[in-house]
Amino acid sequence: MLAKVHQAGSRAVFLIASIAASAQNPPLFHFTEAPGPHSAGLKVVEQYDYSRTYRPLSDERGKPYQGERARPLQTLIWYPAEKTAAKPMTVGDYGNLWGTETSFAKPYLSVDQKQWLEAIKPTLAGSMWAVRDAPPVSGHFPVVIYAPSFSSMSWENADLCEYLATHGYVVIASPDLGEATRNMTDDLAGINAQARDISFLIGYAQTLPNTEMSALAVAGFSWGGISNLFAAARDNRIDALVALDGSMRYYPGLVKSGDVHPEQMTIPLLFFAQGDMTLEDQARYLNGEKNQGPSVLNAWTHGDLVLVRMLGLVHVEHSSMYQRNEDVWKRFPDQQIADYGREDGIAGYAWIARYTLHFLDAYLKHDGASMAWLKKTPAENGAPPHFFSVNYRAAKGIPASLDAFRAELGRQGFDHADEVYAAMQKEKPDFKLDDSAVNAWGYELMGNNHMPEAIDIFKFNVKNYPDSGNAYDSLGEAYMKSGQKQLAIDNYKKSLEKDPSNDHAKQKLKELQEKS
Repeated sequence: MLAKVHQAGSRAVFLIASIAASAQNPPLFHFTEAPGPHSAGLKVVEQYDYSRTYRPLSDERGKPYQGERARPLQTLIWYPAEKTAAKPMTVGDYGNLWGTETSFAKPYLSVDQKQWLEAIKPTLAGSMWAVRDAPPVSGHFPVVIYAPSFSSMSWENADLCEYLATHGYVVIASPDLGEATRNMTDDLAGINAQARDISFLIGYAQTLPNTEMSALAVAGFSWGGISNLFAAARDNRIDALVALDGSMRYYPGLVKSGDVHPEQMTIPLLFFAQGDMTLEDQARYLNGEKNQGPSVLNAWTHGDLVLVRMLGLVHVEHSSMYQRNEDVWKRFPDQQIADYGREDGIAGYAWIARYTLHFLDAYLKHDGASMAWLKKTPAENGAPPHFFSVNYRAAKGIPASLDAFRAELGRQGFDHADEVYAAMQKEKPDFKLDDSAVNAWGYELMGNNHMPEAIDIFKFNVKNYPDSGNAYDSLGEAYMKSGQKQLAIDNYKKSLEKDPSNDHAKQKLKELQEKS
């Protein structure tokens, strides 16, 4: 009996010693996913957005600024490339790009940037996949714009960007800059600055010879995951969003004050969320004006939503370069969830990459197998138990907006205007289309000789605004131009009943009656 106790005690001592040794030699981050069928190329382009001013009128000495004052955007482009014998990028090579982010020809690193690079020193020599200026594969590929986190560098998720490039995507990123400084600001001005960067990069992507612009997504980590929401609300070239623990979840107050309406968004969203916050943490961290407002994810009902809860990952583990930062791990015990450790961050990041790829394949490449994969449980996709959860919520209903109304009539036909409008009002009873906007739409249709559709829209406007002389006047004009004389006369008469001072209706009615 004593021997057994001694034996068990020895085993316990051995296990404790092993854990201690593991803690002293923790696993350094390494990306564990396999590359796709292509190699990855990388181009670095130094360009300016000349529509915006970045530098002040005076330099640090108060003298007139002598250089370029437009907004500098060091742009990284990862793309599918031919295999080559050239040496791929290292982590240190990416680090070297930091010094010329805004100065281009004059390398400069701040104290914080130097400390950051010192913290990833153990991995600086680590080999990445991308080869600078590698020959591109021929063809056209979907585009992903990557939006970095708060004040961060464009290559904070280089592993994910390279991974997508090997699977047939062109990925474009620039640093997260404030409106007029290298540091981002946590306000609407900062969000709008990055959102405009995203749209600038989309415009730049259109100039590239290997991009398929009909398939475009924006992915963003943290702060980049609120700026991409603002960009998508204003730029209809964006077909899908990916948010790596995006700030859209944490700052609904900024979303609300920025006049962005998630309840009207119809594009699909893939959202990775860090391990669930306790009520106590929510009360501690999410109690400011910026944190108060309707939940973006709850409001996302008109676009497909794939919500992946990374049960053991903390916020910073959604970035591969932050996982390489030893200073992050020194602070890790203060944020650690249960007993999830450093090795779980490595495994979790691989699943983030895998889900991102399947999401993009499903919605940009319209791959049915990837769509089916997204709808499976993590266990069905081979994930370990107790690691993350996935909820797929399909879009339903029609958002209450003029744009959505137009699109739905384009799908169903203009003779379905009444029932589409009724469905919108059932979902949002106080919704009402503006009669002048609808009238302008009718004239747009009439001007392009889409007469049946124009008549349907004007009839819809008359039905919803029966006291408007202008609505009857417009319908009369549409009937007149389509050769339906008596209907034109009837509606011009109706217009004059509602508005006897309508000189246009008087003139047209006189012309029609003289031709009788």
